[in-house]
Amino acid sequence: MRWVPSLYFVQGMQFFVVMALASFMLKNMGVGNEQIARWTSLLGSAWALKPLWSPFLELVNSKKLIVVTMQAVGAVALLLMALVLQTPWWFAGALCVLFLIAYGSATHDVACDGLYMGALDHQRQARYAGWQGAFFNGGRFFMVGVVLKIAGLLETPLGVFNAWTVVFIGLGVLLAGLASYNAYSLPGQLRAGHTDLRAAAIWSTTKDIVLDFFRKPGIWLAVLFIVLFRFAEGQVQAIGPLFLIEPRDKGGLGLSTSEVADIYGWVGTVAFLAGSVLGGYFTAWLTLRRAMPVLILAMAVPNATFYYLSLARPQDMWHIGGAVLVEMFGYGFGFVGMILYIMQAVAPGRFQTAHYALGSGVMHLGYVLSRSISGDIQVRIGYEHFFLWTLFCGLPVLLMLPFVRTSASEEQRRQAAQASAADEAGLAPAGQEAEGLGAAASASTAGQPAKGAA
Repeated sequence: MRWVPSLYFVQGMQFFVVMALASFMLKNMGVGNEQIARWTSLLGSAWALKPLWSPFLELVNSKKLIVVTMQAVGAVALLLMALVLQTPWWFAGALCVLFLIAYGSATHDVACDGLYMGALDHQRQARYAGWQGAFFNGGRFFMVGVVLKIAGLLETPLGVFNAWTVVFIGLGVLLAGLASYNAYSLPGQLRAGHTDLRAAAIWSTTKDIVLDFFRKPGIWLAVLFIVLFRFAEGQVQAIGPLFLIEPRDKGGLGLSTSEVADIYGWVGTVAFLAGSVLGGYFTAWLTLRRAMPVLILAMAVPNATFYYLSLARPQDMWHIGGAVLVEMFGYGFGFVGMILYIMQAVAPGRFQTAHYALGSGVMHLGYVLSRSISGDIQVRIGYEHFFLWTLFCGLPVLLMLPFVRTSASEEQRRQAAQASAADEAGLAPAGQEAEGLGAAASASTAGQPAKGAA
């Protein structure tokens, strides 16, 4: 308890700076929706691509060293953002800093999950998994519910750019303090020890993992299903929050930054967590195969909610807050389906931990691609038609469901059982050491909502 909360709060804090806070900041600074969607999608590629370099972090024997270094880099980058916002070339400079934060945060995620699994035995991993998810989502609440609220309150007296400068100075100081605390509290040494691993051996094993993944029966249909599962969601999650703060004369709801912080920070976070927990129990009760149609329909709830808001355009905060509650509950409830699909139908086999990381990376890549086109589509057809379009984007995955296997083959389950038995006995078979290389990437590759769903 001295280090799990602070470690995962920082993980969530850095992730939501890039994937939530940046969109609101850029919108308030006058950047168009198409630019915001395109650039934040590129930033999100860090979490989709991190399985490519995560195995090579094993060359550094101290996960603590990587974690603390990445937290220090993040603190410097946040302070640099405050400086960049005061320059004439603030937009290009802000994007460069956000890329630094994104790729540093993705690397931090790999190392911190590796540290968690390496420092705790199986029993304690399970015992503290709830705290892990709670404090990761605490980072979400802090960024959207507290920091965004402060930015909204400061924008009127200080101006948008000065307000966000103050916000990033505060975030940089906070992260520097947390990095200093974690340097003291995290288990392990702050220096790299000797390791027998070599880059060539890691590359060879990684290649075996990837080839084995794409030889699984029905894998290409599974990959298409994973990508399409989040195709509609990615578009709504990119444009929905921007719609809330868009002026009413431009088709939005005209909420202030402070009001959006209240709705998404408090109502949205609680509703997402509640939906995730209930979605997990619902699927456990019904089995994934039977629950999947309901979970897919739940993923359409945010699309339908925003389509309703674009038609009704209510002004009452209770009305809007209730709609966001329904939206985020449906999102959390349905998202469980994809996490469990990857765990139960795609990952099992010789390298199930590493293959979960790969499957999660594919999922996040689909999310990034859908976000990247959302802004251009919305600008061309307007908010109302855009949200209607996203409703139709959810149909292909529902039509694919009868043809998609929702459980692993008998051979995959047998291989997974052998791998688990070998892991428990501490006797990894040839090539099975790759599980350790992939394990550090697996827990957070899903684009982070997975921790809430867990």
